[in-house]
This record gives sequence, C-alpha cells and structure tokens, in this order.
Amino acid sequence: MSYRAPVSEFRFLFDHVVGFDQVSATERFAEATPETVEAVLTEAGKLCEEVLAPLQRAGDLHPAQLENGIVRTSPGFGDGLRAIAEGGWIAIAADPEYGGMGLPMAMTTAVNDMMSAACLSLQLSPLMTQGQIEALENHASDELKALYLPKLISGEWTGTMNLTEPQAGSDVGALTTKAEPNGDGSYAITGQKIYISWGDNDITENVCHLVLARLPDAVPGTKGISLFLVPKRIPDENGVPGVANSLKVVSLEHKMGLHGSPTAVMQYDGATGWLVGEEHDGMRAMFTMMNNARLGVGVQGIGVADGAYQHALAYAEGRKQGRTENNTITDHADVRRMLATMKADTFAARAIALANAVAIDMETATGHADWATRAALLTPITKAFGTDTGIDVAELGVQVHGGMGFIEETGAAQYSRDVRVTAIYEGTNGIQSMDLVGRKLMDGGEAAYRLLDEMEADAEAARADLPELAEAVWQACETLRETTEWMVAHGAQDRFAGSVPYLRGFARVLGAHFHLKAARADRGGKHERLAAFYIHRLLPEHVGLLTHARQGAEDLYALSMDDLAA
Repeated sequence: MSYRAPVSEFRFLFDHVVGFDQVSATERFAEATPETVEAVLTEAGKLCEEVLAPLQRAGDLHPAQLENGIVRTSPGFGDGLRAIAEGGWIAIAADPEYGGMGLPMAMTTAVNDMMSAACLSLQLSPLMTQGQIEALENHASDELKALYLPKLISGEWTGTMNLTEPQAGSDVGALTTKAEPNGDGSYAITGQKIYISWGDNDITENVCHLVLARLPDAVPGTKGISLFLVPKRIPDENGVPGVANSLKVVSLEHKMGLHGSPTAVMQYDGATGWLVGEEHDGMRAMFTMMNNARLGVGVQGIGVADGAYQHALAYAEGRKQGRTENNTITDHADVRRMLATMKADTFAARAIALANAVAIDMETATGHADWATRAALLTPITKAFGTDTGIDVAELGVQVHGGMGFIEETGAAQYSRDVRVTAIYEGTNGIQSMDLVGRKLMDGGEAAYRLLDEMEADAEAARADLPELAEAVWQACETLRETTEWMVAHGAQDRFAGSVPYLRGFARVLGAHFHLKAARADRGGKHERLAAFYIHRLLPEHVGLLTHARQGAEDLYALSMDDLAA
C-alpha cells in the first residue's frame, strides 16, 4: 500500500505544540538538534514509505505459519526486519554504551508512529524488543546487560514479553508458571504462556523471552512473581547462540487481524532462564516494559489511524460521483466531515502521545518528580485514546470507501482488523481508565490539576488572538477540573463506573488544548482551520462524557443480571 510519512507534521508538533525544545535544551539530549531530528525522521520516513508499506498486504494475505516446529514469517518480512535493524531504528533511545543512539523517546515515538502506519504486523517486533531493552537497562545484572543488550539493540536478536496464561489474563497474579533454582545461578522455567507477539521467527538467530514465573517460596498474587530472561538458544560467554532451550511454540493464534505477526502459545519445560531484578519483584521490572509498551501501543493506534486516513483520502479523491465541483465524493458534506474527523482526531492523539514522550524524556534528563508524574498521568490516556482513535478512524476509513470498504481487495478493512486488538493488549482500555482514576489520582488530583493549570493559562493567552476558540477550550478545562474534583471526592466503585468516559473526556479536552496551540502557531493556515473544526464539532462531546463520568455506580448496579439477560 502507498504511504507518505508525515515528517513535516512531526517537525511542526515538535517545534510548536509539545515542547520538544525543552528536551533538546537539556545536557542529556543536547545532540537532539533540529538538524538531527530532521535527518532521523526523514530517513525513517523513507524506510517506511519504500520498504515497510509494500509489506502491509503481504502480511495480511500470507500469514505467519507454524511448520514442523518452525515459524515461517510472511513474504518480505525478513528483509523488512533486517532493514529496520540495520538502520538502527530499534535502538533510537537505547543506551549508547551497548550500541544505542541515546536519543529522546519522543523521536522513537515518531518513528514508531510511522512504522505502525506502514506495516503494523511487522512493527510489533521492534516494539517488543524496545520494551525488553528498557526493562533490561533498568533491572538486569551487569552480566545480563553485557551479553544481551548489544544483540537486542543491533536487531540480531528479538525480544518478547510473556505475561498471560490461559487462566491468568488481566489478573496476572493468578499465573502458575514455575521457576526452580538450578543451583548455578540459573532457573528452570516450566509453564505455558499465551498471546505472545512475535513469539518466534525464522529471521533472527535468537529470540529472548521475558517470562513471569513463581519461585518455590513465592506468596500468592502479584507480590510472589519474579521475572526471568529465557532465550530460545542459550548463548555462550561471547554471545554466540548455542544449544536449543527447552521451550517451543505450541501453536499460532488465528486472529481477526495482524496476520503477519506470529502470536504464539509458548510452552516452557524446564527451560533455562536467568533472574531479572530481585526475587519476587518481577512485576516492578515487567511494568517498566509494560509502560514502554503502553505508550508504544497507543502510538500503534495513532499510526494505523494515519495509514487508514491516507488510504481513505486517496480513494475519496479518485472516486467520481455526483455533479460537484471536482466530481469526486470529497465534495459531499458527509465525506468531508468524515475526513476532517479522521485528521483532527489523529492530530489530537498524536500530540498527546508526543507530549507523553516529552515528559518521559524530561524525567530522564532532569530526574524531577513532576515530570515523572506527568508521564504517568498521560500514559493511560495515550494508550486508550490512541488506540480508540485508531479503531474509530479505521472504521471511518471503511465508511468513506462505501461498499468498496467491505471488499478486502481495497485494503481498507485491514486497517480496521489490524488495529482492533490494540484496545485489548497491554491492559484493556477499561483497565487504563481505572488506572487513571485510581493510581493516577491517588495524589489528590495534584498532577491533573497542574496540567489543567497549564492548559487554562495557554487558553487565557490565546484569548487575544483566537478569543472564540480560546473561550471554548477554557470552559472545557473548567468542566474537566470539576469532574476531576468529583472523582477525587468519591470512592473507587463510583470512580470506576465513570472511568471510561472520564478518560475519553480528558483526552477530548487535552486534544483541544493542543489544537489551540497549533492554531496559534499557524494563524490563517491549515492547523488553525483544523483546530476550529475540532473545537467546534468534536470538543463538545466532553460535556456528555464528563456528565456520564459523574453519575457514580448506583444505577449501574441497580440493573440485576436478570435484567441484563437476553
């Protein structure tokens, strides 16, 4: 499929909307100059346009297969993954000590966005490896780092994350996989894991699994979980993969979409693994990878939204119908509405994700707690709104195609099928919303109020040149502030009952804030016109969403299961 990398849009967001200048002004990221950013994004864009986008349909039409115990990947995926690795795109943010570029997470986020738009099935592999690199950098022993990080960073080896078991999905604490000490510093891992993205492949020489398991003296629940690094082939001291480990792919899932991504059921039968972090502290180490993945998965949704939008726009511009100025369906009001909605929501979600990445970079560069809490607050919003946007935009893309959208050959349906799972994995979007109103408001809402103070200050400043748009955004911030106060004042069950509309309403208002900043930076230009569309037509949804959020749980549980019976 054709794809145009939105490099100029990322530069605009970096320069005018998400505060990337703060990142490049730090000593830690001084090398992230405008020239470096331009060069990195341009080269990554070429990779996505020329190498990855042509693989999109091949992965869908020719899924990964398990043949005689070997996972055969989709045609061309080997060349694509090697091109990603050779370009250094896996390790943009990784530690230079082990071969990474050491550049900001915001730049990684932009590149992952483009790769997701071009070919999401393939992009899943480097995303999983990036998360494993971060987990090892933060929690592994020096010996494990020295042995594994150079290979993961170079792309010679790939990484996975093994949490879920047949009886333990979102309730990770119910897992039963066992880890027995071998007496030599290693452990024997036994159990089964499911839904393992890129659990194996026929491209790289080794696959490294991060596996959650229980030691013999572990207590029940999440506090008794440890994390282990379990390679497909056990490397020697020089990093040369040797004997095959006692693990295998039992089967590959037959999925709604993402056919090119091999999603495996993994069986471990006394497989040799090494402890990452401390005993019984596996969830803390795994959450490093999961939080990396939650930002990454939100960005996957945004990338697919962009790919689906570009695909729908190209179709609409070429579809002749009606006696209108251009004789294409782009002249019809409802098609124009759909295209504008797709573009405006993609911009809003992308700005939120990049602002999240900037907060992570500022935390890394400064160590300031306020940046850590800002990043934590934005992570569930990025993940849920980013993936919801991907789903909504891809669905609109099908609608823009009309009847042809229901025909697989056009490729519109693939975006919708591929992106649907992003709202489920790395914690469902419902779990993200519960995290937002639970853990992220445990500070009495202080992190949220600090963000709202900034948003309202920006709206006040915009009154001088864009008074109508500024007033709408300021009023929406006040409604969000009042709803946040309601959340802080109520118990968990009432908060959880309204958590999904609260997160969505928060994202709606935050998106308006970023659109307003864009409009001020592009007076009379396309960003001002797009901001006016978003603020006039999409922002008003926040009223209904935040009203819903404040209803509490009583009427929800007043409905009995008999009432809900079919």
